[in-house]
Amino acid sequence: MLPIYFAPLQGYTEAPYRRIHNLVCGGISSYYSPFIRIEKGEIRNKDIRDIAPNANSGLSCIPQAIASNSAELAQILSLTTSNGYSSLDINMGCPYPMQTRYNRGAGILPHPSAVQDICDLIRQHPEISFSIKMRLGMESNLDWQNIISILNDTPLTHITMHPRIGKQMYKGAVDMEMFRQFLSESRHPVIYNGDITSIDDIHNIENRFPGIKGIMIGRGLLSRPTLAREYTENIRLTDEQTIPYIIKMHNALVEYYSETYPDENQRLGKLKAFWEYLESTIGRKTWKTIMKATKWDKYLILTTSLTTR
Repeated sequence: MLPIYFAPLQGYTEAPYRRIHNLVCGGISSYYSPFIRIEKGEIRNKDIRDIAPNANSGLSCIPQAIASNSAELAQILSLTTSNGYSSLDINMGCPYPMQTRYNRGAGILPHPSAVQDICDLIRQHPEISFSIKMRLGMESNLDWQNIISILNDTPLTHITMHPRIGKQMYKGAVDMEMFRQFLSESRHPVIYNGDITSIDDIHNIENRFPGIKGIMIGRGLLSRPTLAREYTENIRLTDEQTIPYIIKMHNALVEYYSETYPDENQRLGKLKAFWEYLESTIGRKTWKTIMKATKWDKYLILTTSLTTR
């Protein structure tokens, strides 16, 4: 049985979601926070709040950083260590231009000197367990080959590989054969990430790559929050059996956001993100109706009706 890790997704897997998912569904070895970044020389307040220990009680949370150089990473590391974290994941896979244009995320992969700069800082902090989440490259699926020796010489607990390139975003096929090559050349434990949406997908990856040390799932868990639980407990739930878990998570988020955000529109925006990937489980008609709701009272009526499906 492989450990299952919950991938970080900006705007979706923030602390309230992580905490509630852990309580309701479980099955996750560690949750990774959406990446912490530097903006105008400072760390955003929302990122600081998101990794606060009291906001992540009861679960294993690993902060993730995105940085183009060691100075940015050092600033983020100072924050995470001051909050009591002894682990830090480094994002070298984000495909979005708002980050890659600054050589962050997947944008750092074509620049071995920048990767070396990051890895030099890692070596200066043996007290911290560092890991890296990455892609094969930015525009070429061979970028990783130019940095694998740097990564192999860096003390890392593991590398999570999403076998696409940055310019693909989340489209097109994952490159399984290039993943196999990476797996064979990495001296570090490798975790697989990418297009896992079912128990069968997990088993297929297990069987195809017996050398991997875990599986990280993002969108697949947003669309089926019980997926990790089903795998770790060796059960299969129907969509109808999954809906009570979804409702329980949703109701807990309604309570949290109602206490946190007095503005109903802000509250509604936060909660619609919860449903965005759930169309395949709750049905298109119900999903469209919920996503079109513009008034808080109407939204609550619509979501309550799910329990009587």
